[in-house]
Amino acid sequence: MSYDTDSRSRPPYQPSNRRMRDVPRTYRDEIYSQRIPAGRRTYFFDVKATKSGQDFFITITESKRIDESRYEKHKVFLYKEDFAKFVRGLHDVIQHIQDKCLPDYEFVGLPDFSYLHEQQATKHGPEEFEE
Repeated sequence: MSYDTDSRSRPPYQPSNRRMRDVPRTYRDEIYSQRIPAGRRTYFFDVKATKSGQDFFITITESKRIDESRYEKHKVFLYKEDFAKFVRGLHDVIQHIQDKCLPDYEFVGLPDFSYLHEQQATKHGPEEFEE
């Protein structure tokens, strides 16, 4: 899907003492946003509230510039019950690329999440992460 508006034009999150029901409907569900520019693509990690305002989830958006005024966007919705599985899966595929596909490449700026495997396996057992 293409959009004619630039995602960077949305207003930044402004913390407030107002309750969720007092916030205008257009901004009510966006709690926090992290913008990651990456060449022609920009990634957004947004924390959003559910309609009830009692729960939260993450949207991951890839926005790719098509031309001067059009962007193509793709979204993934990530719910709290899947956070651990998602982080572990992401770590696993990054680790595979590092170890098997590009062992000689120096990945700069990647945090070390190797401790996640030991924590999750000890706490939950490996079967929790299998489909």
